[in-house]
Amino acid sequence: MTISTQLRTTEGTATLAAGNSMNHASTTSTLKSIFVGHNGLRAGWRLLLFLIISIGLQGAFVLIRTGGVQGFLDQQKKAAQITVTPLLIGTSEAIAFLVICFATVVMAKIERRRFSEYGLPMAKVLGKDFWKGASWGFLALSGTLLATFLLHGFRITGLALHGTAIVSSVLGWGLAFVLVGLFEEFLCRGYVQYTLTSGIGYWPAAFIVSAFFGFTHAFNPGETIVGAISAGLFGILFCLFLRRSGSLWIPVGFHAAWDWGQAFYGVADSGIHPYHSVFASAFHGPMWLTGGTVGPEASIMTPIALMVVGLIFNHYHRENRYPARSKALTEGSL
Repeated sequence: MTISTQLRTTEGTATLAAGNSMNHASTTSTLKSIFVGHNGLRAGWRLLLFLIISIGLQGAFVLIRTGGVQGFLDQQKKAAQITVTPLLIGTSEAIAFLVICFATVVMAKIERRRFSEYGLPMAKVLGKDFWKGASWGFLALSGTLLATFLLHGFRITGLALHGTAIVSSVLGWGLAFVLVGLFEEFLCRGYVQYTLTSGIGYWPAAFIVSAFFGFTHAFNPGETIVGAISAGLFGILFCLFLRRSGSLWIPVGFHAAWDWGQAFYGVADSGIHPYHSVFASAFHGPMWLTGGTVGPEASIMTPIALMVVGLIFNHYHRENRYPARSKALTEGSL
């Protein structure tokens, strides 16, 4: 073999090695881009990890509490016979909320962010935003029932409780529904809303989360199309509250007060019959007006009330305090 032939062979081998190295680097870069964007781990993977932690812990707790899969299935068969009390709701919602908090803390450590960035600053716990939301929620429900009354579809028939029982009802349901509001709002509009926003923008994320919220309500006993739509509209309204106030305390207050008001007036809550309510009441008339066995949420008056609240709130609160994260959107971090 001549010297020139040897040189050509060496050069060819070097070129081939360089090509293989470039292909390997390209493959590695492509695989990395699937998981990592300009802002670190992509939003979709972060959200998946959050859901795995949340669902895994909640599922494990349910199985332990019910004694395994068979115990859980047996409990589901008897679910319709269970009386929904403040203690029952409060306990289950408190545990579920703590699970979501734990999953959020884990993700906050991974992402090197503060827990408060996900919409629930503890410095504002039960502060003025909460009570502002609670006032809006109770007035919105009362307005819905008043409109139904004026159209001859609702009436209060009298007191259902007397004496100290009224106090226990007000306080018991109050605490229970604050926990309901905390769990459902932090689940839907806490880490999930924040992370989806970082990938696709605030309002696209809000509509996706709200549509899912409405979809899950469609499986409630006797739920109607109007009821499911109303649940989705609740989600959109709560996202407006979050966008303008910068935290979840107004949505939590509104959510808690709306549910508490239903127990107070003695009307069904998403198909759940009222228990230990202050007032006894009755509906009569077409389902589109009264909501039937589902309750006010399935009445056409509820979407109207929510839109009125949204328009008034939007008029007086124009500043956006929750980050839209448009830069993350343009960087394609989903």
